[in-house]
Amino acid sequence: MAVRKTYLAVFGVALLLGGCSNSTDAMWPALSGEDAGNSASQSSTSMAAGQSDIGTGAGQADVVRSTQPLTGMSSTGTFVGTKVESMRQELNRLKSALDSHNNQLQTLRAQTVGHSQAYHGTVAAINARLQVGTTPGNPVLVNQWNQAQQELDRVNGDIASLNSLANDVAADSTLSTFLLESVRSAYQVSGAVDEDHRQLAMLEDETSRTSVLIDRLLSEISEDLSRQTNYIAGERSNLNALALAVKNGEIFGQSLAAKSAPAQPMASSRDMPDSGDRPLVVIRFDSASVKYEQALYNAVNRALERRPDATFDIVAVTPNRGTPAQVALNSNKAKRDAQSVLRSLTDMGMPNSRVRLSDSTSSAVSANEVHVFVR
Repeated sequence: MAVRKTYLAVFGVALLLGGCSNSTDAMWPALSGEDAGNSASQSSTSMAAGQSDIGTGAGQADVVRSTQPLTGMSSTGTFVGTKVESMRQELNRLKSALDSHNNQLQTLRAQTVGHSQAYHGTVAAINARLQVGTTPGNPVLVNQWNQAQQELDRVNGDIASLNSLANDVAADSTLSTFLLESVRSAYQVSGAVDEDHRQLAMLEDETSRTSVLIDRLLSEISEDLSRQTNYIAGERSNLNALALAVKNGEIFGQSLAAKSAPAQPMASSRDMPDSGDRPLVVIRFDSASVKYEQALYNAVNRALERRPDATFDIVAVTPNRGTPAQVALNSNKAKRDAQSVLRSLTDMGMPNSRVRLSDSTSSAVSANEVHVFVR
């Protein structure tokens, strides 16, 4: 209870100081009937003309910005009348803040659209070059990939700005709720005349409408944050897959993470593939350089299309021929090859939690192999 009293005292001082400030007396009119519909229509038309569909919400047209003064209010000279004037000025500042924050949201949305368009343009240029064929590690594509990463970082910076804006609007929401409670409690103060209560009713209606607009704006920002955060996570994964494509000079496709659903728990050791199981992919490491990434991506991609929750076992298979020293050397090399396959899968967007490594020996193979099983 003591904490609430302190808060009320601080807010009271803010209202008194606000009455002595030089802030503008411009007010937003009560929105009702035709005026509200016209204002909403104008806002919606303005957004449609200046923005793309990215980051726009269905209710944004209702965040109406008006600078018309609130008419029909004058000082009565009573104690309650003085409080009404102080609260009117506070509401005026609150509306001005709402207008500013709404403008910031529109600016951030337009900025994010620009950054996203630049990013996708650069990625499209890389994919177009990969599609017609190019050399592994082409320095032109490497530079373009670095540029795409910088552009995606700018989108991530927009998300940080959205978070800051959300905090500001949340403070507006708290203030509007307290202001509305203060207006309603003023009805109980003695010494008021009828005109005071009439003005309190006008102030209550206008504060209620402003609170609705603030909460709606906060909801829009929250939806934008969720949407953009998911977008960044997906594009980070796609960019990693694209890096592998540039390295190999061949196009793969969308990140495997986009096709993955939450995986079931991995199988226990008793459920490891036996000799009768057919592997999804067999990679034979019988030369110094084995190009397997495209075939691996295609096979895993098809498996995820059939079963988005699939998990994968990567098994390093070594021939059990030769001396124990030779078997040991081959086993170590096969494990390194399996690690390379795992790195390729993670670069393609496959989460580490969806893949498990193991090793075995077999008399049926003549060279080191890596088998990929789907579970």
